[in-house]
Order: sequence, then C-alpha cells, then structure tokens
Amino acid sequence: MTTEKMVRSGVTVGGWTLGSRVLGLVRDIVLANAVGASSGADAFFVAFKIPNFLRRLFGEGAFAQAFVPVFSETREKEGEASVQRLINQVAGRFGLILIAISVLGVLLAPWIAMLFAPGFSDDPGKLALTADLLRWTFPYLGFICFVAFAGGILNSVGRFAVPAATPIFLNLSLIGSALFLAPLLSPSVMGLAIGVAIAGLVQLVIQIPPLMAAGLLPKPSLRDDHPGVSKILKLMVPALFGVSVSQINLLLDTVLASLLVSGSVSWLYYSDRLMELPLGVIAIAVSTVILPKLSREFAQEDRQASRQTQSWAIWVVMVLGLPCAAALAVFGELILATLFQYGAMAVSDIEASALSLMAYAAGLPAFMMIKVLAPHYFAHQDTKTPVKIGLIAMTANMVFNLILVWSLDHVGLALATSLSAWLNAALLLRGLNQRGWYRVDRLPWRSMVQLCIALVVMVQIAWLAPSAAALVSHSVVERVVWTAVLLSGSGLLYLITLRLTGIRYTSLLVPPSAR
Repeated sequence: MTTEKMVRSGVTVGGWTLGSRVLGLVRDIVLANAVGASSGADAFFVAFKIPNFLRRLFGEGAFAQAFVPVFSETREKEGEASVQRLINQVAGRFGLILIAISVLGVLLAPWIAMLFAPGFSDDPGKLALTADLLRWTFPYLGFICFVAFAGGILNSVGRFAVPAATPIFLNLSLIGSALFLAPLLSPSVMGLAIGVAIAGLVQLVIQIPPLMAAGLLPKPSLRDDHPGVSKILKLMVPALFGVSVSQINLLLDTVLASLLVSGSVSWLYYSDRLMELPLGVIAIAVSTVILPKLSREFAQEDRQASRQTQSWAIWVVMVLGLPCAAALAVFGELILATLFQYGAMAVSDIEASALSLMAYAAGLPAFMMIKVLAPHYFAHQDTKTPVKIGLIAMTANMVFNLILVWSLDHVGLALATSLSAWLNAALLLRGLNQRGWYRVDRLPWRSMVQLCIALVVMVQIAWLAPSAAALVSHSVVERVVWTAVLLSGSGLLYLITLRLTGIRYTSLLVPPSAR
C-alpha cells in the first residue's frame, strides 16, 4: 500500500469516524439536556463506562491487536482455507469467554458498581441505581466485542467503511432512547441503559452482510487444532494492557472522581467526549489503516516499508493532532457551552468541564502517538513490551493522581492522565528505536518550527471567544455561528501560516523525509 493509498484509506476511515463522532456529539447534547450533570447522570455514565472500557480492552484493544497480525500472517502464508478455519475457531473460543464475562457482569453488578464507584457508597440509592443500569449495559460488551472481531476481519482485507461507520448506530440508539424511551421510565436514565443494549445487537447484525460478501462469515467452532488460535490467545493476554492504558487511566479517574463532589464524574465525561472526536477521527483512523499494513510488511520482512509507514503515521498525528489540541485548550469553554449548556446543564458545569478539557488537551498528542506507535509492536507480535510500558504509565498515573487531585480536584485527575500518556508515548518510541524497528535518524527541525509558528498564530483569535456565562442569553444559532466562525478562522490561520512558512498543501500529509 503506497502513501497515497494509505491517505485514501485513512480518509475513508476518518470520514466515517468523523460522521460517527459528530453524531456522538449530538447524542451528548441530547443527554446533557435530559440529565445534565445530575446524580442519575453520574450513575449512567459509570454504568456505561465500565462495559465500554472492557469493550475497548477485549475488543478494540487486546483482541484486535492480537488477531489482525495473526490473521494477516495466516492469509499471507497459508491461504484462504486456513484463514476460514482460524476465524471459525476464534469465534467459538471468543464467544464462550464473552458470554461468561457478560453473565458474571449481570450477576455481580452491585459489587462491580461498588468497586468502580466507591464514592457512591455514601448514597445507597445512587449505588443501587448504578447496579440496575449495569444489568442492562453489560450485555453490550458481548455484542460489541463480536463487532470488533468482525471489524478486525474486514479491516484486514481492506474493507474499512462498515467497521468505521458502525458506532453511528450506538449514537442513533441512545438519541432515540433519550427522546422516546427515557421519558416513559422512572428513573429516566434506565431508558438510556436499555438503549445501549439495543445498540449492541444492532451493531452486530449490520456486520453480517459485508462478512458474507467477503466470504469470511464466522461459523463458530469449539475445535482448537489451528495453531493461530493459541497464538492469538497468548498475544491477547499481555495486550490487555498494552494499547488500552489510556482507557484504564480514564477509568481510574472515574473511580477517584466518584469520591469528589457530585458532578465530577459528569464533568470528566463531557470533556473526555470532546477529546474523543479528534482522537477517533485522526489517531484511531490512522492506527486502523497501518496495523494490517505493518503486519503484512513484517510477514514479508520489508523493514524499510514498515519504517516509512510509521513515519507517515507520526507525521499525520503531528500535523493534524497538534492544532486540534490547541483548539480544545483555548476554545474548550465555547465549544462545551455551544454543545451542552441547555436544560439541566448549568454554567458552573460548563466551566468545570472546560478546565478538565484543557488538562486533557495537553495530553491529546500523546494519546494519538500511543495509538499509532503501539501497532508497530503488535505487527511484530510483541505484546509484552507495551504491557511493561503500560504498567509503568499506569503506576505513574496513580502517583500523579494522588499528588494532583487534592489541590486541583477533577482537573488534577485529567492532568495526571495527560502526563502519564506522555510518559507512555515516549517509552514506546524509545522501545522502537532500541529494537531498530523504527529510528529517527534526524529530527525534521524545520518542519517542527513551521508547525509551532502555525500553532501560535492560530490561537491569537482566542480573545474573541465569549465565556459560558455570556452565552446564556444567546440563542442556539448565535452560539453555533460564534463557534463555527472562531474554529474555522483559527483553522484557516493555521493552514495559511503553514503555506507561508513553506509547507505545500499537496505534501501536507507526506512526512518531511519522504518529500
């Protein structure tokens, strides 16, 4: 796959992901209007975050990163018949594990709620509500992990569109549940939890037609005579931590936030949701494209090609991720107020969320780097090194949490997550360099200076952004116009400055070393 094809594939995944994330923001606007940052909202966000976290751990995280390299190697060396056998046997084994976890989650919901939200124990009603919501949201884990399995198969054969578009149905289901089901139930958040379960089933069903079209529909089998099955399981165990450390850190933030004032969990949720937009559109899209390519290049022993692929991924993260981080940091309060400051959402909630968003934005480039560096290890079927690095980062995150939470409250939790992400990214890059898989022979100083100048210029219009309190009297249209003008204006300044400093738009997504 050439750089041009990678860009096209990345644009395809990024485009669908952008649509999904924008719809996700619409979903969060609806949720904010319906439940705001209330006690019930805290309970739902915890009940949704736990299976969602496990989904990223078992599905998009550990399983995907262990499965895709073995799938690619099997397809490259053994042919389609062996691939189908691998898919069937993995589906059987994986299915049993997911059914067991889902059943245990439903049965142990009260204890899981107490484990992940210990601060709720002071309010028995809130804790009981969280457990009730978990009984509905936990089955989502089983559905969505099979969705990730299907996505791994489709991505490996170059069919990126359906897996990238799948999250749209979660957002549609939650929007529909918030508007039509929640008002019929008491408490209303129960309707949201039911909507999560429905979404998981729908997302699984839509994977079936493209799998059939590709001739790769799994037929679950409990046989275990394919060597790739045990290889995937061995790679998956350490990979449970490797690529999902940032998610573990966010979950730990939720645990500690439950001990703070009411609303803290929701403030972190809303700021994290804005972070997810550029992270998904850019970093996850890029990592989705490069993992199958790196896996094929490793199987073909083409080290030069894998280095070029990694250079492309890092450059895309830099040139697109850095301005996103800057925009979230300086325009965060404006964006949050435009999206969420309606109904049950107060000005004080927006201001608190904006502070944690600023702290998260400081780590956004690092979150993106983790997403595009970890696949290189998994392509080499090395899942142990990211685990070691992940454990170091998690330990650092807890230390940072304990240091910062007492003086900065929920903002300290967000800042600790960002600091640990930078440590994680730095250690991943150092590891690639030490193994000779990817080495930065010389830094592109000129390009880095050009990016820095463009970033400084783009934030100069931040003083025009009104505060959340000032926007109270503005209509929705006025808020949207303000936000659109300022964000598009800052983006335009960024692009113009890059061009004036010598970067051509036609080579914007091409690493300096490849020009």
